[in-house]
Amino acid sequence: MTNTIRLTMAQALTRYLTRQFTEIDGEKLPLFGGVWAIFGHGNVAAIGEALYQVRDELPTFRAHNEQAMAHAAIGFGKANFRRRMMVATTSIGPGALNMVTAAALAHVNRLPVLLLPGDVFANRIPDPVLQQVENFGDGTMSANDCFRPVSRYFDRITRPEQIIPALARAMQVLTDPAECGPVTLSLCQDVQAEAYDYPVSFFEERIWTQRRTRPDVQELKRAADVLRNAKKPVIIAGGGVLFSQASDALRAFVEATGIPVCETQGGKSSLPDAADLNMGAVGVTGTSAANRLAEDADVILAVGTRLQDFTTGSWALFKKDGKTVIGLNVQPFDAGKHRALPLVADAREGLTELAQAITGWRAPAPWTKDAKAGKATWREAATKVTAATNATLPSDAQVIGAVQRALGSGVTLVNASGGLPGELHKLWQAGEPGSYHGEYGFSTMGYEIAGGLGAKMARPEREVVVMVGDGSYLMLNSEIATSVMLGQKLIVVLLDNRGFGCINRLQMATGSANFNNLLKDARHEIMPEIDFVAHAASMGAIAEKAGSIAELESALAKAAINDRTTVIVIDTDPLASTEAGGHWWDVAVPEVSPREEVNAARKAYEKAVLAQRVGD
Repeated sequence: MTNTIRLTMAQALTRYLTRQFTEIDGEKLPLFGGVWAIFGHGNVAAIGEALYQVRDELPTFRAHNEQAMAHAAIGFGKANFRRRMMVATTSIGPGALNMVTAAALAHVNRLPVLLLPGDVFANRIPDPVLQQVENFGDGTMSANDCFRPVSRYFDRITRPEQIIPALARAMQVLTDPAECGPVTLSLCQDVQAEAYDYPVSFFEERIWTQRRTRPDVQELKRAADVLRNAKKPVIIAGGGVLFSQASDALRAFVEATGIPVCETQGGKSSLPDAADLNMGAVGVTGTSAANRLAEDADVILAVGTRLQDFTTGSWALFKKDGKTVIGLNVQPFDAGKHRALPLVADAREGLTELAQAITGWRAPAPWTKDAKAGKATWREAATKVTAATNATLPSDAQVIGAVQRALGSGVTLVNASGGLPGELHKLWQAGEPGSYHGEYGFSTMGYEIAGGLGAKMARPEREVVVMVGDGSYLMLNSEIATSVMLGQKLIVVLLDNRGFGCINRLQMATGSANFNNLLKDARHEIMPEIDFVAHAASMGAIAEKAGSIAELESALAKAAINDRTTVIVIDTDPLASTEAGGHWWDVAVPEVSPREEVNAARKAYEKAVLAQRVGD
C-alpha cells in the first residue's frame, strides 16, 4: 500500500513548496524565496493556517497592496535571473484582480511567479459569496478567469487531489527557460480546507536546475555560414543573455570576432558599459553609437530578445537591403520573428557553439574600428547632457549623472515606466550583469519601488537604487512601508515634474495640445502641492528634498550610509529630454484634425512609416 499523509489541500501545497530546491554556484537553496500574502476571507483560514505551519521553512511576508507584492515577487525572480522565485496569495475578488497587471508584466517579460488567488466555493452552496463575480451565462466562471490570458499556465483547483498534477505542471513552466512566466493556481476556498490522503512521495525533495538547450546542427551551420560572409555584423543582446548567465560567453564571442554589441532594455548590463565594443542602448531609446551601426548592418545576431518595437525602431531601424537576422533564442516563437534565421538554443550554449563554428573569423577591421570611434563620440555627447548645471529645474539626464557620480556603477538601478527608462537606457553606465533592472516590457507604472524591494531581497548585499517619477510614485508607493518593516533598505530618487511628463512630450510631438498630462493642463480647481518628503517620512523612510544637483549628490552620499530606506525628492523639468541618440517610434497620428499642428504631424508620420520594412 502506498504511504500517505492526510493533509488539507492548502497544507499539501505549502509542504510541497518547501521541498523544491535549486543549486546556484554549488549551493543548495530553496527554490521559493517566500510567499507574499494579503489575507482575506478567501485565503486566511486555509492557506493562512498552512503557511503558519511552514513559516520557518517558507517565510511569509505581509505587503500593503496586492499588485505591489506581486511586483516584489517578480523583481525577486528577475534579480535572481529566474533561478529562484516567489509566491503571492490573495483572497478572491479585488485582491485577486489587483494581481492581474503584475501577471501581465511577468508574462511579457518571461519572468517566474506563482500566483495563488482564492476563488469561489467549488460546491456552490453559499453562492454568491462576498466579492463573487457572477456570470449570467456561465456558472463555472469567476473573476479569476481574468488571469487566463496573462498566465503561462492556469488551473482552477476544485478537488483537493487536483493540486498534485497542477503543481507538477506549474513547476515545469516556472523552471523552463522557454516556457517561463506566471503560473496561476486558482484555489476554491472550500477545497483549500478539504483533506485528502496525499502520497508521501509527492513531498520528496527535488532540485531544479536550468535546462540548457544546445543548437540544432543544421541551424548552427546556417547561422555560421551567414556570419562568415558578414561585412557589417552587429549583436543585439536581450534579457535572455542575463537569464542564461551568458555574459562571459558573450564577452568571449565579441573579443574573438570583433562584432559590436547593442543592448535592449532587458539586456542592458549584459556587458559592462566600459567594454570597448558595447555600443549601449539600441532602438527608440538607443545611443547614436548603436543605432548608426544597426541602420547599416547586414547581419544582426539577436540573442535572447523579443525584438519588440522599441528595439527595432518599429521595424524601421534596420535599413540595409538583403540583411539577415539570426534569432538565437531558447523560445522558437521569438527565434523566428520577422523572417529571422532561427537558432533555437540557450544563449550561453548557442554563443559558445557558434563561436567554435566560426573559429578564426573576425568582422572586418574597419567596421570594428568605426564602432569604437562611434562609441567615443557618443560618450562625449552623454557626458555633456549628464553634467551638473545650476538650472532651476534640472533634466532627467542631469539627475542620472548625479546618481552615477555619487553612487557609481556598483549599485543595482531599478526603473520602469515614463521618461526615465529612455534616458537611463541611453545614459546609465551599468557595471556587472543584472545591475540594470528595468521593467520596460510591460512598462508598468508602479513597479519601481515594489520591484526594487524584490531585487533587494534577492541581493541584500547590494545597494538598490530606485529612480521613479512623481506620477508613478503616486500610483504605487505603499511598499516603502514594507521595505522599512522588513529592514530592506532602498535608495529612492523621486523626480517630480508635476505630472506625466513623458507622455506630455509624446503628445506634443504628435501635434496635440498639452492636455490632461501635466497637472497644470488637467481639469482642476486647486493645483495640488504634494509634500513627497512628508509622505515618505510618514511611512518610516528617511526623506529629504534636494534643491539642486549639488544638493542631490550630497543627499545621495548620506543615503549610502543610512540604515533604512531613504527617499530623495528633486524637482525636474517636464519638457527636457536628451536629443542625442534615439530613433523614430510608430505612434499613429490622427489622419484628419481641425488642428494644423496635428495635420503637420500626420504628414511627417506618413513619411516616416515608409521606412518600415514590412515582411522584411
